Amino acid sequence: MDDLVVVGAGPYGLSVAAHAAAAGLGVRVLGRPMASWRDHMPEGMYLKSEPWSSNLSAPGGRHTLAAYCATRGLAAEHGSPLPIGTFSSYGMWFARRAAPEVEEVTVTEVSPQGDGFLVRTAEGPPLLARTIAIAVGVMPFVHLPEALRELPPGHCSHSSGHRDLARFAGREVAVVGAGQAALETAALLAENGARPCLVARRSRLNWNTVPQPLERPALRALRDPHSGLGTGWRSWVWSELPWAVRRLPAPTRERIAANALGPAGAWWLRDRFERSVPVLLGHRLHRAVPAGGRTRLGLTTAAGESVVLDVAHVVAATGFAPHLDRLELLDARLRAALDTVGHSGTPELSAGFESSWPGLFFAGLLTAPSFGPSMRFVHGAGFTAGRLVGGVRKRLGARGRPAGSAGTVRPDRAGAGHPKTSLR
Repeated sequence: MDDLVVVGAGPYGLSVAAHAAAAGLGVRVLGRPMASWRDHMPEGMYLKSEPWSSNLSAPGGRHTLAAYCATRGLAAEHGSPLPIGTFSSYGMWFARRAAPEVEEVTVTEVSPQGDGFLVRTAEGPPLLARTIAIAVGVMPFVHLPEALRELPPGHCSHSSGHRDLARFAGREVAVVGAGQAALETAALLAENGARPCLVARRSRLNWNTVPQPLERPALRALRDPHSGLGTGWRSWVWSELPWAVRRLPAPTRERIAANALGPAGAWWLRDRFERSVPVLLGHRLHRAVPAGGRTRLGLTTAAGESVVLDVAHVVAATGFAPHLDRLELLDARLRAALDTVGHSGTPELSAGFESSWPGLFFAGLLTAPSFGPSMRFVHGAGFTAGRLVGGVRKRLGARGRPAGSAGTVRPDRAGAGHPKTSLR
């Protein structure tokens, strides 16, 4: 029986696994490494966050994005956007050096088994674990507006469903949303020969400003501090004090998770977007129907006027809605038994990221209503990993399993060979 099984191999799963291995725990990581970044983002996208705030977490601050880029002659500079492909490759590099070898299997069920858990996969025999860390990323929580959910296949897709937008060349595409995913998807569609139009219920688009230099006079830095989530004291609090957010009342945490750091486009995208994408702002989508091989959208303006938009396809860049009910790999009775944060449908967590079910831990998007908006970003992995592993060690000790006594300690593998994992 393993001390810890990590379900998911994105930035959070890999970071948790790196800290667990360094602590001497018997840990296994299940999933496709960096799957969301490798499989669900179009070619040509860039990382919105600054490179220095986009590190996966290993003990001692090793294996940073800057270190990876330096070995390949790549620039990872403040104020210069980094291609998503480079970040994905960095995650794979991190996995080879800092974490136990990832087992590329599809987890189909996690259920209680005695004092621990049974983990079933699509590819092999079940596993037994003393503790579980659920770090499945965002894909189980893809959100589509209600008006689009009944469209037949081929009429509508989520922005996370595309690696290659060239298939839309010459076609009219409505992009629904007002955040970075919507704005960048629309710009990339135009650059790939499509005819996009952005539809948003907001009356105006928000754009981030050009980041201030890292080195500034002390007074300017104090007035508007840098943080992993941007500049300003509010962003600094969300970035640097997730432990303090957790101590707030549940309704306050719910509100922060829902509203903090709202939709906005990156400063470097604005010119590309504005010169190539027409917009329908202040338009609420209320109806979508197939019309032959096309899709007809019923929109309502802020003044109550009706507008009909006829397009070849609709891309919903409408984000992700974390809720335990959508985490189908987790046993339904176990899901129903968990304490939740108010009405959010997300698990209430201890300071060590443990849920109300002993031994069941969570990392990533589902933890935002407990620890705040930094859990929606790669930057939050640094806060999460060490604390979650500390929570695992505490739980193992409570069960009479000496923390750190596993015989499967994996040394740091920087510079060492590592067998390639097979891809499905």
